[in-house]
Amino acid sequence: AEGGGAGSGPTASVVAVEGSNAVALRGDPTTVARLAQVAADLDQKARNGTEIKVVFLENADAEQLLPVLQELVGQTPTQPSSQPLSRSNFGANSSSGSNGGGSGFGGTQQAQVSQPVQASGGSSGSGSGQPAITAAGGRTAAVITRFIGANAIVIAAPAEIQRQLAEVVRQLDTRREQVLVEAIVAEVSDTTARTLGAQFIVGDPSGGAFGASTFSNSAPNILQIAGAIGATQLNTSTTTTTNTDGSTTVTKNTSSAADTLQQSAISSILAATGGFGGFGGKIGSTFFGAIINAVKSDTTSNLLQVPHLVTLDNQEAHSLVGQEIPITTGQALSNNFDNAFRTTQRQNVGIELTVRPQVNSSGTVKLNLRLEVSSIAGPVSSDNSDLILNKREVETVRTVDDGQIAVISGLLDDNERRTIEKIPLLGDLPVLGHLFTSKAKQRSKTNLMIFIRPTILRTAGDSRRITEQRYGYLRLQQGLAEPEREPSIDQLVRDYMGAAPPIPSAPIPGSIEDPRIAVPVRSTSTVFRPVKK
Repeated sequence: AEGGGAGSGPTASVVAVEGSNAVALRGDPTTVARLAQVAADLDQKARNGTEIKVVFLENADAEQLLPVLQELVGQTPTQPSSQPLSRSNFGANSSSGSNGGGSGFGGTQQAQVSQPVQASGGSSGSGSGQPAITAAGGRTAAVITRFIGANAIVIAAPAEIQRQLAEVVRQLDTRREQVLVEAIVAEVSDTTARTLGAQFIVGDPSGGAFGASTFSNSAPNILQIAGAIGATQLNTSTTTTTNTDGSTTVTKNTSSAADTLQQSAISSILAATGGFGGFGGKIGSTFFGAIINAVKSDTTSNLLQVPHLVTLDNQEAHSLVGQEIPITTGQALSNNFDNAFRTTQRQNVGIELTVRPQVNSSGTVKLNLRLEVSSIAGPVSSDNSDLILNKREVETVRTVDDGQIAVISGLLDDNERRTIEKIPLLGDLPVLGHLFTSKAKQRSKTNLMIFIRPTILRTAGDSRRITEQRYGYLRLQQGLAEPEREPSIDQLVRDYMGAAPPIPSAPIPGSIEDPRIAVPVRSTSTVFRPVKK
């Protein structure tokens, strides 16, 4: 700066030296001395002055940003006052950085104000011991805290510290990208079973000798049927009653044991599957019978599940679609042995997805992912009510390009089990040995593949596009199910939310927005009627 002009008296020039935070003065001694005194007075006021500034954050979390700023000025970092979210308290690792913490919903939050720290003349109390940002002269006296009632940072520091911290906040308080994570669980299972067996029974009641064959995988059981027939014949009593009109009434009574055996035989017949046939007869006092059963079953299942969720960059997200089932953990009797009690715990069964995406500068997405698909297989056995759970689980870290589909897990399983039950020696005879043998074969094949696809949502337009795509798909399903009515989701959005439905701007081919399908018939509403091709 130049002071004065031609003929106007003494002049001086002032130049700022940014490298040393100094000012160079040039001119006559009187003017330079006066300006130097003014600069010294201003520097003293700036050194002794402290400003308080409130910074309202737009995108960053004040609780996560507070420890970072405190470490920069040498202040002891304030630990998060709220409990982080985990699976029961979701998001324990949701924040990035060693000082982060989720802005949880549980716990009591209290404002924490730390004492100012003088860097010169003592330790600052932080991990490094020295502040990273200092004012002119190497001194700093700063207090940084946050206001819990709003997402705001309160800074009490000299002007130079304020400027540097404001620049740090400006760079960190930016809109974070969002990531749509879609997973596909595809499982194709094929189970085949074949059973072929023969049973026989022969006996002579008068001689007290009999022989029979029975196998665990044969139904109905020939011994149960023979026992019911024999008990009915042997334990049936006949009573003849003469009526007053001279007629007689014959009544047959069976014992309780015969009734029990009959019910057992009926249950065995009803439990039989496949085809079976038999024959029986009696030669003299010798009776005989045989049953041949054959079963073939083929079960094919196709499981296709697509869990997906949207979360912020480097923010853990979790979704669960399923049930909570009770699992028995203990059972005991009371001290008087008159009251049994059982302890149980709840376990999630369904589709559970936990993911934390991290967007890299190259455009790829690093995924910390855990996917679990579980279902109830049924009880352990007929006399044990504990449940068997099918579970498919994968936990991995994978880097995937934006919008690309990658496989993260797979399983090809082929199990074959053969069971042969036979009578020794007789079952080894050629041809005739099949009459004394029961064979069962079971084979199960499972093809399981899990795919993942991350999509980065950088702008509000990207988020709107994904919303319209999902909304349009749901409208299409409702429109095809009830072509004569407007999709109910449109009515719900208008009536309940009071907003315009996010209908896709560009019609999806084959959707209800397609001119070949959507047919307006009234001015007040639109009836969607599929058009036959």
